[in-house]
Amino acid sequence: MKKILTLNSISPVINDVFDDSYEVGSEVKDPIGIMLRSFKMHDYALSESTVAVARAGAGVNNIPTDEYAKKGVVVFNTPGANANAVKELVIAALLLGSRKIVDAIEWTKTLKGQGEEVGKLVEKGKSKFAGIEIQGKKLGVIGLGAIGALVTNAAIALNMEVIGYDPFLSVEAALRLSRHVKVVKNLDELISSCDYVTIHIPYIAAQNKGFINAEFISKMKDGADIINCARGELADNAAILDAVKSGKLSRYVVDFPSDELIGVENIVCIPHLGASTEEAENNCAEMAARQLVDYIENGNIVNSVNYPTCTMPRSTDFRLVILHKNIQNILAQITTTVGGEGINIANMTNKSKGDYAVTILDVEKAVSDHAIEGLEKVEGIIKIRVI
Repeated sequence: MKKILTLNSISPVINDVFDDSYEVGSEVKDPIGIMLRSFKMHDYALSESTVAVARAGAGVNNIPTDEYAKKGVVVFNTPGANANAVKELVIAALLLGSRKIVDAIEWTKTLKGQGEEVGKLVEKGKSKFAGIEIQGKKLGVIGLGAIGALVTNAAIALNMEVIGYDPFLSVEAALRLSRHVKVVKNLDELISSCDYVTIHIPYIAAQNKGFINAEFISKMKDGADIINCARGELADNAAILDAVKSGKLSRYVVDFPSDELIGVENIVCIPHLGASTEEAENNCAEMAARQLVDYIENGNIVNSVNYPTCTMPRSTDFRLVILHKNIQNILAQITTTVGGEGINIANMTNKSKGDYAVTILDVEKAVSDHAIEGLEKVEGIIKIRVI
């Protein structure tokens, strides 16, 4: 029985993915795989039996991915599974920033008890909440991945002019974009010309903490809005507060509340609702579970954040999956060691990313303990799995 530990409540759709050969639950011991959402694993005592961790969501700041890579534990996430949910919230944020809807609703609550006077008071007071339409305005989208692409296309459908920026734009991602999106290579061109800027890049503390800072804001149009449904740490909150209070920014709509932002005029704090839909939670859970099963049963790696994508169709009944350092001559040592044991390699693939690599070997007979011992002596081998 293969055991899967759930560290958070996970959508029951995973029960359709894990068959009767799996035991899944929050109390299982010595799991081969772990599923989670927001559980913080940095101080978690990981079992030696665990070969993979699957995050039902995109962000993995709660998982020590580098530490796990050193242990040969593959960490998966689910990019794109919650993209539509986030897209819809971004569109809502555009309207919240333009129409002062939140302020108007809160003011309307003060009219409770006014009886027949409510209608007159509404007509008298509504002018305080007059806004602007988003049609015809310019939206800048920073990051054109799964979420960014959906946002650009939805905004164009709402008759907005959209400018996109992504220095790592792939061909696949580009094909998802409407032909009406103007993609620029200079970020300043986007910042300086747009009425709204929405950010959709992964947060990496060492690289882009405070990406939206005073310098960034100084280049924006006066009275522009910023929408941040990506990660709170991407913005320097002190710079945001200064810009909102001075009027440089008209509004800041953020899906990551913090104490200093809550209750500030012209800052709308949404309680991290980006992926909080039934559909998104189901999509993320199912995707994470399928990736976990494929790695446990076949050694295939898709959407890992700490190891390269590496997949190969099964061609024999015996498979070796080897996680190792990305160093010279190690592949030759692996094949020589396996061949030296009289084991014929029917098919193989090798992929690398940064410091780490994966080699999958389909062999024509069972791999002996002696062969495994020989592989373990090869410098740079991290983990060997026989499937």
